[in-house]
Amino acid sequence: MSNTSKHPPDPASELASDSSTIDPRDFRNALGMFATGVTIVTAMSTEGRPYGITCNSFASVSLNPPLVLWSLGMFSQGLPIFQNASHFTVNVLDVSQQTLATQFARSSGDKFAGVSWTPGLGSAPVLADVVANFQCRAANRYYGGDHVIFLGAVEAYAYNRNNPLLFAQGGFGRFLADDDGNGS
Repeated sequence: MSNTSKHPPDPASELASDSSTIDPRDFRNALGMFATGVTIVTAMSTEGRPYGITCNSFASVSLNPPLVLWSLGMFSQGLPIFQNASHFTVNVLDVSQQTLATQFARSSGDKFAGVSWTPGLGSAPVLADVVANFQCRAANRYYGGDHVIFLGAVEAYAYNRNNPLLFAQGGFGRFLADDDGNGS
């Protein structure tokens, strides 16, 4: 019997050491085949300035207790803001808010210029006219490869029945239901 591990090396170490056999650009293309919703995650900085970033790495974790997660690149300029915030809000964008998604995807400028919002829990901005928002207490964070995964305990939420903005294959779009409405 061999003492050699049958498990692959730690993925974080593999990526950090540049020894992965996976082509990063091609892997990104493959991931782009999975359609996601488009969100803007917001928080209030310790200096009292609102901050937000476009994000499509949002996912539900648990119904009981209500938990969600999202991830942010390790070298994002907003990382210290989210690491120090007591709360964050995940704002799920409406199909009409593509311009807003692009505005918050930029790394510079006043992202909140012309944006209607109200302070939510922990003063995290809740954007107007989104299809849903999840106001979360920052419950925990985990390090995974080149990202930080934020776990949020949902303390309040709201939604409507409007159409969400989707992102797939490098572009924005919307969901079109089957005529019979049952997915067949």
